[in-house]
Amino acid sequence: MYFLQHPWLRSLLPSVALVGQRERLRSGAGALLGILLTGLLSAALLGPTATAAALIAPMGASAVLLFGVPASPLAQPWSITGGNLVSALIGVTCAKFIGSPFQAAAAAIFFAIGAMFALRCLHPPSGAVALTAVLGGPAVHASGYDFVLAPVGLNTLVLLLVALVYNNATGRRYPHSQQLETAHPHLTNDVVPMARLGFTPSDLQAVLKEYNQVLDVSADDLADLFSKTEMHALRRVIGDTKCVDVMSKDIVSVEFATELQEAWALMHRHRLQALPVLNRARHVVGIVTRTDFLRHANLTDAASITSRMRTLLRRTPHTHSDKPEVVGQIMGSPAKTVLDSTPIVELVPLMSNSGLHHVPVVDAQRKLVGMVTQTDLIAALYETNLAKLSEARARPSEM
Repeated sequence: MYFLQHPWLRSLLPSVALVGQRERLRSGAGALLGILLTGLLSAALLGPTATAAALIAPMGASAVLLFGVPASPLAQPWSITGGNLVSALIGVTCAKFIGSPFQAAAAAIFFAIGAMFALRCLHPPSGAVALTAVLGGPAVHASGYDFVLAPVGLNTLVLLLVALVYNNATGRRYPHSQQLETAHPHLTNDVVPMARLGFTPSDLQAVLKEYNQVLDVSADDLADLFSKTEMHALRRVIGDTKCVDVMSKDIVSVEFATELQEAWALMHRHRLQALPVLNRARHVVGIVTRTDFLRHANLTDAASITSRMRTLLRRTPHTHSDKPEVVGQIMGSPAKTVLDSTPIVELVPLMSNSGLHHVPVVDAQRKLVGMVTQTDLIAALYETNLAKLSEARARPSEM
């Protein structure tokens, strides 16, 4: 294998696979199930009198994308649906009006790619669909434009439905959003906090436009990879300070059945903005904030604040009540929690982009052990960064 020592030849070798054995098995099993169900259902629906085959070969390539790389833009529902149908339509048309099969095949591929680019539904297996319409033989030619709906349309629909169910059932989000913009938690026109100093969606779009090639990864996944890389680098720089190191441990909490007046009094007495809501096992079942109280008080103007809040907090003497009576009726649930072993850098996107101000901290048994606020996080990042800076400044003098 001496020839592989040449730098150019070595550059052509594939990189080390980073996909685990479980993911490989998941992808293969999905493709097996998808093709099997597609073939069986298509054959059952088309019946023995169908002119063309019940299952066409390009579906195998589509299965590789839908189950092997479901995050790819080439594997999204519009890509496979639009790509396969428009390519089949073009292929049948070219077969009808161009006498030479090789010229018809070349024209079908040319027009199919152009149409898929124009309709934003690029799907590589659709090229094989166009060729099948031209070179599929007498049975395909005899079916004419019916070939577009059956088997192409039917195969596509069944395979897509199987991919939707299977991918989500096995923990793979499908379909994937193809948009970059992240909504601001306060519904303003500002970009989310982490995008103000780092790269923005417009920056990524500009770079992708300059790159001017199709990438087999969606823009939102690409942005997510960049963000996680930044977080990994930040963790390396500031260290693995954990939530347990910075959290408040003496936590004022309430239970689901705590009356509103009691919970409000606790928040006022301890000057708190939020209270975790626990069950008897001390598991966090929700979180109640001052905003929850104000929202359920149905405040409309400044003059009504006192009276409406008083009405909300006052216990109703009757058995049944139209208004909330206990914390569990107004709390936010489920509450976002983190483990005490979570590095604090992972809280940055939660508390900036997602707009969380308080995050309950739980142990391995999911029991509440603390609370981290935005103030705790800012102080921890400042102190950690300051310590690293002091350490870096001290190194030259030690040499």
